[in-house]
Amino acid sequence: MEPKDNLDTFGTVSLIAFALLLSFNQVVIAVGGDGFQPAFMAALRSVGASMVLLLLLRFRGIAFGLERAMWPTAVLMGVIFGFEFIFLFTALDLTTVSRASVIFYAMPVWAAIGAWIFLGEGITRGKVLGLTVGFCGMALAIVDGQATSEQSWIGDLCAVGASIGWASILIVVKGSNIKGKPAEVQLFWQVFLSIPILLIGAMLMGPLVRELEPIHYWALAFQILCVASFGFLCWFWLLKIYPATSVASFSFLSPVFSVILGVLLLGETASPNLLAALVLVALGLYLINRRQVPQKV
Repeated sequence: MEPKDNLDTFGTVSLIAFALLLSFNQVVIAVGGDGFQPAFMAALRSVGASMVLLLLLRFRGIAFGLERAMWPTAVLMGVIFGFEFIFLFTALDLTTVSRASVIFYAMPVWAAIGAWIFLGEGITRGKVLGLTVGFCGMALAIVDGQATSEQSWIGDLCAVGASIGWASILIVVKGSNIKGKPAEVQLFWQVFLSIPILLIGAMLMGPLVRELEPIHYWALAFQILCVASFGFLCWFWLLKIYPATSVASFSFLSPVFSVILGVLLLGETASPNLLAALVLVALGLYLINRRQVPQKV
């Protein structure tokens, strides 16, 4: 498909479906954590996704090698990617999908701050308002009265760490020499170089497996094929076709879907505070991604 200036029906439906896929994946990770230790499950996912991505690159004839000057950036991306998913998988193991997702999907808040500080990107008054609203939403989610245990608090903080990690990768890529590489190549090296970090983390976090059942293997396969491989590639493909601002504007749907799925599939309870946090985060993401004429402040 040729690049387009505006979203059409296909793009809209595709972005809604992708947001739903990411939200459902939060549920899948939480379920898989009953059978696999979180960091070990993330490591297995990266191993499987690396194999799938390598086959796809070879099939499409895309060179996946990197110039020597790009290796420091690639290694940094892999390290951040590894820690991001140690934090995320641990968060979904210790706290609810609803709480972790509201905090994690506030990533554009951290990305906007990072782009302003490290890349010198202009920040509009609308973005300042969005950042403020988004931060209030994250804070409200963290102090939600349902966080009654120490583990839940640790899970919330891990979700914050995962969100910052995700934003950090975007900033590193955007400000480095690797951004000219095809998205498939960038994704492959992030996933592949994260494997040692994830394995080391797994070795330090206790037994690698818990009570394995068939559903846990299906959960792992879903993450490898539907999310870490083809899912992210579809996302990059949509970014090539539609304006980045239009694509990013759908990010507010992921925490909304995650809360709904957490309630419907896992029997979680969405407290009034959490629902208010969800509204604030979604509104903050909308304000951050809304197309505006830059006006530095």
